[in-house]
Amino acid sequence: MSIQINNDNSGFIAKGMTNSELDKVVEIAGYDYDSVQDIFYSTMNPWQRKIGYCRLFDEAAAPLGMIIDCEPIHFEYNNKKWMIGLWKGQYDLVSGGEIGVYTEAFDLKIPGFFTGTFYNCASDSDLLQMSFVLKKKGKVLFRREGEHWWLTGFKLGEFSEPSDLTMDININLKNRLMRDAFIAGLYNAGYSKADLTINGNSVSFLYATPHSEQPVTRTVATDRIIQRKNELFCAKYQEITQGLDNLQDRVAAIEEQAPELYQKIIKMGKAKPLFGIYETVLLVFLVAVATYLASRVLSEDN
Repeated sequence: MSIQINNDNSGFIAKGMTNSELDKVVEIAGYDYDSVQDIFYSTMNPWQRKIGYCRLFDEAAAPLGMIIDCEPIHFEYNNKKWMIGLWKGQYDLVSGGEIGVYTEAFDLKIPGFFTGTFYNCASDSDLLQMSFVLKKKGKVLFRREGEHWWLTGFKLGEFSEPSDLTMDININLKNRLMRDAFIAGLYNAGYSKADLTINGNSVSFLYATPHSEQPVTRTVATDRIIQRKNELFCAKYQEITQGLDNLQDRVAAIEEQAPELYQKIIKMGKAKPLFGIYETVLLVFLVAVATYLASRVLSEDN
């Protein structure tokens, strides 16, 4: 595996690397690697961009080992429903944070399974200039900035409680109308005027304790159990990789000494587990539609 350096001095895992499993992290999971900050981050056009977002994904996170705080900010602008989502916490073997931009919502109702709003990922014309600094107990873990629809960062082998993490967020909206609509969404979510710093069309705020209702799958008892497992895995990762200063050597050591952790690296973040959830939602939705249409036909025949 080779590490290349971009012109802006941030490294990433090259697609031509010899480690075929880590190649899948880039090609399938949709991540690149920043060797300067030692973090993984999402690319502009991963396969996730074709999938979108619904609340069910957040509900599925905890059972899949991801204990993360969720903060959806809903608003309307330019005759479209928007949702800017904020996430931070422990994604199994990594600590991380995310800002996601989603639009063109439609209501999805699957009787007995799911009722909620489904969003598409923002198109190129709806990308926003965003930045955040992820801190753990006041200490900076990493920084992310760019025009994006899904600005993320994930630090491998770092264990954190969601309450230990904060995000200093700045989002530059397209114009005053959009800025005011987003601010109204923040107010509706529970933020106050004192929480916000407004500079032109830019809005800055601290994301610490979420104001929104958290997924029902997160309870004190289950969080404790899952987090102790996550903490154990991170401790084992740190023990094995101690003294190794590059990603190639660390991953090679994990592959040799702890194959179970190696598999978690390959499946890190939200990618593979939530893809299965998406397939399930799509299948159930299609079955529900087919059942509904069949019942209509039978009803009309009668």
